[in-house]
Amino acid sequence: MRRVLIASLLCTGLAGGAHAAADPVPEIKRAPIPAQAAGRVHTLRQIPEACARIEGLFTGQAAEPYKFAVVRTSPTCQPRARFVDAAKAQPSEQAGWTFNDLIRVPNAACPQQQAVLRIWRKPAAAAPPRLDAQGRSRLYLQDEKQKAGAAQLAAIPMFAASMSVEGKACGA
Repeated sequence: MRRVLIASLLCTGLAGGAHAAADPVPEIKRAPIPAQAAGRVHTLRQIPEACARIEGLFTGQAAEPYKFAVVRTSPTCQPRARFVDAAKAQPSEQAGWTFNDLIRVPNAACPQQQAVLRIWRKPAAAAPPRLDAQGRSRLYLQDEKQKAGAAQLAAIPMFAASMSVEGKACGA
């Protein structure tokens, strides 16, 4: 994961709350964040285990009122989880995902409009390696290469985020 994770996902329409009724209860409970001004990038959430930060921006344009990006926090950070595209992953509780967080961001210039970010987490049952003869938990390169070649590497946790804009558009 050397390249910067920038998944610039754009919102092209307004969702009138269709997701809100179907949302399960998130793991993290939070109040709406303070209203954000158009054209000002703001951090929505940091996910340290994925070496990622989610940033958002109200654009001030009716066609795409809000957009967000997943940005790598540091080039030297070693991720213990992956951030995947929610459109491809299709996260749901039936597929083993956990509804992790619901973030609501009001638009300062248009109080009836808010961006809603839904974050999903897929846990992985990771166990530390067995202890060797010296009582240390070690991974050996040759053994790991063989596991990778046989597609037997352990699963790692994953995160996915989807965004929608709820409420009336400004001037409507």
